[in-house]
Amino acid sequence: MMSENSDALSISNSEQTASSAPKAENPQPAKAPYPPVATTPTQAGPEGILYDFNEGCRVLLPKPDNGTWHIRLTDLDTGNILFEKGGLEDAFVRSAKRWFVRFGIQVWKETQPEEQLVFTHEMDVTGQNVLILFPVGTLGDTLAWMPYAARFAAKHQARVTCALSDLIRPLFKEAYPDIEFFTPEEVTQQALTQNAYATYYLGLFFDDVACDWQPTDFRLVGLHKTAAYILGVNPDEEPARISFPDEGRPIAEPYVCIAAQASSQAKYWNNPNGWGEVVYWLKAQGYRVICIDREKVHGTGIVWNHIPYGVEDQTGNRPLAERARWLKHAAFFIGLGSGLSWLAWSAGTPVLMIAGFSHPTTEFHTPYRVINWHTCNSCWNDPKERFNHQDFLWCPRHAGTPRQFECTRLITAQQVIEQCKHILTQKA
Repeated sequence: MMSENSDALSISNSEQTASSAPKAENPQPAKAPYPPVATTPTQAGPEGILYDFNEGCRVLLPKPDNGTWHIRLTDLDTGNILFEKGGLEDAFVRSAKRWFVRFGIQVWKETQPEEQLVFTHEMDVTGQNVLILFPVGTLGDTLAWMPYAARFAAKHQARVTCALSDLIRPLFKEAYPDIEFFTPEEVTQQALTQNAYATYYLGLFFDDVACDWQPTDFRLVGLHKTAAYILGVNPDEEPARISFPDEGRPIAEPYVCIAAQASSQAKYWNNPNGWGEVVYWLKAQGYRVICIDREKVHGTGIVWNHIPYGVEDQTGNRPLAERARWLKHAAFFIGLGSGLSWLAWSAGTPVLMIAGFSHPTTEFHTPYRVINWHTCNSCWNDPKERFNHQDFLWCPRHAGTPRQFECTRLITAQQVIEQCKHILTQKA
């Protein structure tokens, strides 16, 4: 018999063993970004045994009328025994891995003179209620991950419910008619976790050293493709399908949309003359330049970023459907490694992305990606450099030096204008 190992934790006789869940991005911090799963497993087996696959494989073993329990958890696809332990009375056994694993459960009752197999279950999500939980407030991440949630539903023919922001839900509701969409609050209010067979968390788990929440570090595989690995589906990228009321072109003249604001200064195009030169060039080519950022001015402390001079101001807290309409009819979009770039990709608009702090594998592929390889770059993908969400001026390698934010400060307007020319050549 194998003893308990790092692939599972057992809570037995009220003695709790802590798992290696990530610290900063744990799905159950003080203010949880996800609705909590059911307190006890939701599926009933024989002899009072309860089990499910919410937050990993969970098995609740009641105190037996005689003897003790012997349990084994297996990865059915690899044949690996993940956990095995006997001599249990009342016990709660839970796997450490919370990403998609096709678990097998076997439970024996240990009585004299021999043990008897009383329960076996091979995980199968076909036709089952499955929750896929997105963190709220992340436009780009949600658009990046939605195709993989849909791919999971189609692959397994499962009844999938996605919990996500109410601001994003209208884009998906008609585009994915076979999936239910609720806010996290609605999931909790309607007790949807109480009959879920399995639950999966989509997120960026920075401190998940043991890979309990993600099978591989997202910095290695890409922000969007991490969802594919968590859900066990094909990681080939595709834009999210979106549906929105489209009343045609918002303006008659040819135009280009831009978005210059970001959630962190490292994402900005920090060349002080860059946007001005590009806007001037675009207008000289006969294009109106429309800024669709939410904020006209954004920053912190003594650092504030204004939308570029010379653009037409369509900023504001507008519905995403309105943003999608502007993007759909634009000649192309110029943006950063942030949410509106993902929305433009989903709207089918050519995307010119200016980014240096992230490696091109982080976001979706666009032939018009602009990065300067002569400078420091890709710190976001360096696991030695832990991203600090609270530090708006995060620059882990060169903060406080003349090289701070050189990854985009040294991206020239010429680089961006050359890519604009390529797009216009393709469209001609």
